[in-house]
Amino acid sequence: MKFGVVRFPGSCDDVDALQAALRVGDAVMLWHAERGLHGVDAVIVPGGFSYGDYLRAGAIARFAPVMEAVSEFAREGGLVLGICNGFQVLCEAGMLPGALLPNPSLRFVFRQVSLEVVHADSPFTRACEPGQRLSIPVKHTAGRFYAPDDQLDALEASGQVLLRYTPGHNPNGSLREIAGVCNEERNVFGLMPHPEHAVDPLGGSVDGLRVFESMRAHADDRVLA
Repeated sequence: MKFGVVRFPGSCDDVDALQAALRVGDAVMLWHAERGLHGVDAVIVPGGFSYGDYLRAGAIARFAPVMEAVSEFAREGGLVLGICNGFQVLCEAGMLPGALLPNPSLRFVFRQVSLEVVHADSPFTRACEPGQRLSIPVKHTAGRFYAPDDQLDALEASGQVLLRYTPGHNPNGSLREIAGVCNEERNVFGLMPHPEHAVDPLGGSVDGLRVFESMRAHADDRVLA
């Protein structure tokens, strides 16, 4: 299993994502100005402030040359994980539904939150149980997930809402407590919490490791198929 972690100008969690991926497989950095993905099995678009978050978060990064390759990779069924700013980039690129709006407080939030696994039948949550609680940190200024009501209904009906904030743990006003969603094909997933910061007991939680373990298991099954 080989992960590729995209590095934009302004990425600040790319090394953390790389180190988390190395716990379950191999991993390499992918530079934003390149169009090749170096034969990776999965792509991680990490957190940070890509291109300084000018205009709005993720709005410039979606035009990076590497994102052309990532979009094509996803269309061919490759796994793509967007974390925080990476989630914003994937929404701006049209690879995920909805949008991430500024927190109602207009302030940066940084705290440990509790998440509920809504669906455990995806390539990103298969190492979890339905209803399982995960403890993973968040840190962002624009993390409020928004979509029109009819689109939210459709996302829930199709099982695309994979993670929710548990009661009292929604840090940003996300509609319907949504913390992470996938595309219809279930091979692209974005979440605002940072699983790469919850992979070592010294950090107080290893729950984030389940996301990376799930992706590895999915890739292993594709090899055996």
